[in-house]
Amino acid sequence: MLAAERRDFLVARLERDGKIVAKDLARELGISDDSMRRDLRELAAAGLSQRVYGGALPVSPAIADYATRGTISVDAKARIGRAAAELIRPGSTVILDGGTTALAVARALPGDLRATIVTHSPTVASALIHLPDIEIFMIGGRVFKHSAVTSGAAAAEAAAGVNADLFLLGVTGVHAESGLTTDDADEAAMKRLLSRRSAETWVLASSEKIGAASRFAVLALSEVAGVITDAADDDPTVTDLRGRGHEVLSA
Repeated sequence: MLAAERRDFLVARLERDGKIVAKDLARELGISDDSMRRDLRELAAAGLSQRVYGGALPVSPAIADYATRGTISVDAKARIGRAAAELIRPGSTVILDGGTTALAVARALPGDLRATIVTHSPTVASALIHLPDIEIFMIGGRVFKHSAVTSGAAAAEAAAGVNADLFLLGVTGVHAESGLTTDDADEAAMKRLLSRRSAETWVLASSEKIGAASRFAVLALSEVAGVITDAADDDPTVTDLRGRGHEVLSA
């Protein structure tokens, strides 16, 4: 099998199985482990997969720019936003992450909700302005334009003083084995810090993020209360997550 043919084969296998186990596939194709690793490097460089230890996973489409992501799964994100909004209790303090799904949560909050929202997203804060009984605390710092959130030392220092009841976390990848991931190291660190400042963390994940992975680990699934998603109940990753004892809330 020629290199180009192997690439097409790997893409098809990734679409069928949702993952590539390098050693197993090298044995199946009768090629060396080094040849398989080279093929996987080339596949990742072409943006067709995300390399992980031992193989590869589907790459998340949520690593696109902010404007593009705003056009992806709009209805699904609105449903997730409504489901997440129901987790917010009157009088509670909630950390709301940045990104397009978190923005859908802000837009889904009822007009009479009395709560405190802490966010490091200027777009999320702006979406809350019209709600009369929402107190907004904005975490400042350098703006990371991909997700329209602040990050860096100043943001981390401000976040360290927060104590919240709930953190609604956005990620670009949810995978039963690789956990929760995103595509920027500083953003991943900020998300971990915000999770530590909250009593409970729920993950916001539209279906294109389910079963996908990005470069940097955020948290293990065991560190969050559950995942809110529009993915079908029979989705292989959803089934796997529930089989491992993780809570999945269908939106």
